[in-house]
Amino acid sequence: MQLERILQSQGFGSRKQCRALIRHGLVAIGAEVCADPFIELEPQGLEFSVDGEPWRYREHAYVMLHKPQGYECSRAPRHHPSVFSLLPEPLVGRAVQSVGRLDEDTTGLLLLTDDGQFIHALTSPKRKVPKIYAVTTKHPVDAAQLAALRRGVQLHDEPRPIAAAACERIDDHLIHLTLIEGKYHQVKRMLAAAGNRVEALRRIAIGGLVLPDDMAAGEWRWLEPADLDRLWQHA
Repeated sequence: MQLERILQSQGFGSRKQCRALIRHGLVAIGAEVCADPFIELEPQGLEFSVDGEPWRYREHAYVMLHKPQGYECSRAPRHHPSVFSLLPEPLVGRAVQSVGRLDEDTTGLLLLTDDGQFIHALTSPKRKVPKIYAVTTKHPVDAAQLAALRRGVQLHDEPRPIAAAACERIDDHLIHLTLIEGKYHQVKRMLAAAGNRVEALRRIAIGGLVLPDDMAAGEWRWLEPADLDRLWQHA
């Protein structure tokens, strides 16, 4: 594949813009500057840098983001900054989308990708991929509330009770709630229906992929093959 097309596929702009980057000496393969936009290269596994920033060719972009509070999962946010403002321009240029959404005041693990089939697979109710949330509650959680969440609570406009796939009490004001559906404001509505209130909400896992303890709010990382495998290790 021509170098200018490789850069274009990785989100560095139009072919014309990528050609200009190369001809201005801003692209290096390994440690050697490459000024030929039409050189043919094998893209798989290609390591390169643009303006000193290292990159690796990836057919699709799969990343995790530790979403901070006060950000919207939208490219056209209405009231708060967009989570896409936390990503480097090439990722935004690849038109990555969030895999599902987290509310503005919800933090934690958010996945983003430019692979539409991946988004569908992870969000389809048929796949039953669990999402685990750390829920801080206003009132102490009692046994009756835990039982109601496991049994199922009736939400407004829902035809049947909605139950958590799992519900674990961590302390008086903290539970880990596992869901396999994605209803609007589901965790908050479920806790309200059980007789409590959500004070803080953080998604800590999707499938078998857990938000790393050393990942700061606002930080993003590439998902490597082992990470992608963990997403499906939940059966």
